[in-house]
Amino acid sequence: MRVGCPREIKTNEHRVGLTPAAVREYVAHGHAVVLETGAGLGAGFADADYVKAGARIAPDARTVFAGSDMIVKVKELQPAEFALLNEDHILFTYLHLAPDPEQTKALLASGCAAVAYETVTDRNGGLPLLAPMSEVAGRIAVFSAAETLLKHKGGMGLLFCGVPGVAPARVLVLGGGVVGLNAARMAMGLGAEVVVLERSIPRMRQIDEVTGGRVITRYSSLHAIEEELPKADVVIGAVLTPGAEAPTLVRRDQLASMKKGSVLIDVAIDQGGCFETSRPTTHDDPTYVVDEVIHYCVGNMPGAVPRTSSEALNNATLPFGLALADRGLDALRADPHLAKGLNVLKGEITHPAVGQALGMDWRDPFGVWADTRARG
Repeated sequence: MRVGCPREIKTNEHRVGLTPAAVREYVAHGHAVVLETGAGLGAGFADADYVKAGARIAPDARTVFAGSDMIVKVKELQPAEFALLNEDHILFTYLHLAPDPEQTKALLASGCAAVAYETVTDRNGGLPLLAPMSEVAGRIAVFSAAETLLKHKGGMGLLFCGVPGVAPARVLVLGGGVVGLNAARMAMGLGAEVVVLERSIPRMRQIDEVTGGRVITRYSSLHAIEEELPKADVVIGAVLTPGAEAPTLVRRDQLASMKKGSVLIDVAIDQGGCFETSRPTTHDDPTYVVDEVIHYCVGNMPGAVPRTSSEALNNATLPFGLALADRGLDALRADPHLAKGLNVLKGEITHPAVGQALGMDWRDPFGVWADTRARG
């Protein structure tokens, strides 16, 4: 198969869909790989590194798309890329379609097969291609919160870790999944007081065990959120419903109960955000203020550390990408977990959460959603 990797063009996105190490594996499997010139520079990989690994370098994205059967990216398609996609392409990347009807319509119109990293599953019900970026995002969220609390950044002037005799920041983490656990561990390690709200009792037990009881866990409820918000200096939104829009956990009227200069970090912004007042921001201009509460809603937090993120992402995506390159759509028939990553095929939505979020019909071409009752 011909595998193409264009340069990412989303604002402040420096990750790359294929590392040189990944390219070498594709080539070893007999595939031809082409990258857009400069695609890996932001992550520290020169064109020469890719040529050494066996890839060909193309002058622009149009050439990459035109000469490839499968497109491997990091972020969702940008409007400038919509017209480059056609019905013969397999697109393998993060899509986050539930809050993005414009991209969804473009994918449907192209006729392509679009496989989303964030909805591929594993035997344990996890999301193995989302997990590495969730780990990165959870950790970066804490660094970003600590910086945003500084007075010259608009915060209340609170030192995250405190000093002897002065209390540290109190961090409220909404959700105890991969993002939440990594955020909690990082915040705890930096000396903050940490509370995690979670609905899975086994997961709370796991968090308690992993952190040696140093992180407070509470069952997530409307009452618990209302009780914890006034105490928090930082709130990290870390909830996820695979493929669907994130639930709104904090309403605008609840901001009045929070401390002036406190910080909301919305890690779920790619899926629409979990705070009513969230809107996407960029690393160039990451924050805004609503009712004296600072909002940090960067949609590609892991893009701030593109070398680490690109390598971690490729470690996870490579086996699935090779399966698609080796077998095409037959790989979806052979692996129901990979098939659950399929969001769009031949002009139709193929993931129930995406269809339900956008109010559109969907179908199940590989029979992997038989246990899903609600349709369309």
